[in-house]
Amino acid sequence: MTQHTTQTPQFFLTAPSPCPYIEGQLERKVFTHLVGNRAPELNDLLTQGGFRRSQNIAYRPACETCRACVSVRILAQEFEPTKNMRRVAQRNDDLIGHQHDAEPTTEQYSLFRTYLDSRHRKGGMSDMTVLDYAMMVEDSHVDTKVIEYRKRGPDSFITGRGEGPLAAVALTDRMADGLSMVYSFFDPDLADRSLGTFMILDHIERARALGLPHVYLGYWVHGSRKMAYKVRFQPQEHLGPKGWERSSP
Repeated sequence: MTQHTTQTPQFFLTAPSPCPYIEGQLERKVFTHLVGNRAPELNDLLTQGGFRRSQNIAYRPACETCRACVSVRILAQEFEPTKNMRRVAQRNDDLIGHQHDAEPTTEQYSLFRTYLDSRHRKGGMSDMTVLDYAMMVEDSHVDTKVIEYRKRGPDSFITGRGEGPLAAVALTDRMADGLSMVYSFFDPDLADRSLGTFMILDHIERARALGLPHVYLGYWVHGSRKMAYKVRFQPQEHLGPKGWERSSP
């Protein structure tokens, strides 16, 4: 009988369930646990192989009849913003992102709930409690940070922190070859700021500053309007049968 050490990851397959992105499709996922000292190394390898992290779980689609989900990563060092993206950056020039350890706060959860109730009322996360949110942030065995975006204050150039209420939050993993945007949310009353786009632009700049080549955006789902924004950040690579390949806009 084959012996497995405790360091060998075991993979599991979920039962079919309705796809949240494409009506009429069923989704399945393959997943494993990210725990122990090797979790950061394993997370890097799996993310490069098309997995995503949620708490201490790494998963990827394993659907039987559909291949619409495509892993996407931006080539940060080559990225060129569009005119509209430059306008978004200028519009949010009064915001600053403060990065700190992955610790949840009641202020974060309040914004998270407001965001879900406004944008994803019928989504799979819509019933998350404050404890669920705390687990989402804290239950990580990899290098995970929270970035809080607020308006710049008179001391921001010294402290690196903003002032006033939270405008947006990003939960981000630092990997050997890039930054992975695990989850982000923002104040829906600030829709005119295009904060989702702004946070991606900010992560591209952070990756550049760190000398990292990639920003991982998770899955682009062909045919899903919710995911269409991801292919606007060019140049980027998509993961296919031959590995990561440069995509056309």
